[in-house]
Amino acid sequence: MQDSRQPHRVRWDGGIRSLEAGSGREDGPVVVLVPGLGALGYLTDALAGCGGWARSFLLDLPGFGHRRPRPCAAEVRAVAAAAARWLDLVVGDTPVVLVGHSTGAQAALHVAADHPDRVGALVLMGPTFPPEQRRFPALFRAHFRNSRREPPGLVPLTLPYYLRGGPRDLARFVRSAQHDRPEQVITGVRCPTLLVRGEHDAFSPHGWVERLAEAARDGWAETTAGAHTFPHQHGGATSALIARAARRAGMLGDG
Repeated sequence: MQDSRQPHRVRWDGGIRSLEAGSGREDGPVVVLVPGLGALGYLTDALAGCGGWARSFLLDLPGFGHRRPRPCAAEVRAVAAAAARWLDLVVGDTPVVLVGHSTGAQAALHVAADHPDRVGALVLMGPTFPPEQRRFPALFRAHFRNSRREPPGLVPLTLPYYLRGGPRDLARFVRSAQHDRPEQVITGVRCPTLLVRGEHDAFSPHGWVERLAEAARDGWAETTAGAHTFPHQHGGATSALIARAARRAGMLGDG
């Protein structure tokens, strides 16, 4: 379950690019990951780890992993709508284990709240943004605190996506996330919901994650090692957390 070295495959469905790993059992769960700020590189370890026990996908939304045209606008709600379309097209009626990181967690929240029949378990990793970070001065301070705790190899995995996205769309994406209200959206989620933060994650403080977990119908919070991008280089540990949520939802056996 914790092998993060498996290769992934690239596929296109309805104009949306995704990376696919694993095959899983015919009656097994499907894991779908939504990245933060459109950068896929730091989540490929987690994708490969999940591919060890389930058919798993990492969605390239809003499309910073390739040239234009993009499948959707660089906004939280647009990413959520595109992810929901992709689920209808590729997975159909089978509920998935939906995993979002950072702004991707905000998008995943909307999918789970608006399409409860599509999501059997929800995992929110490093969910953004607490109210105090909805203004840029506080957000910049959180960025400075968090950056000191991130591994140096992270930049080459994220910078190409940010360069393709461009400063205008990156700023648009961040603003849409600041205008979002996860604390309200999560009250409409019906499925088991796991919230995970890195112990040094300045974008997702402990009190904020606990507040979201308490607002969920069936939510619980956990803290793991690392900062905001804790899934990077820890695909096995991350996939084990995701598997825990799948088991709680009855989507994965104890094997």
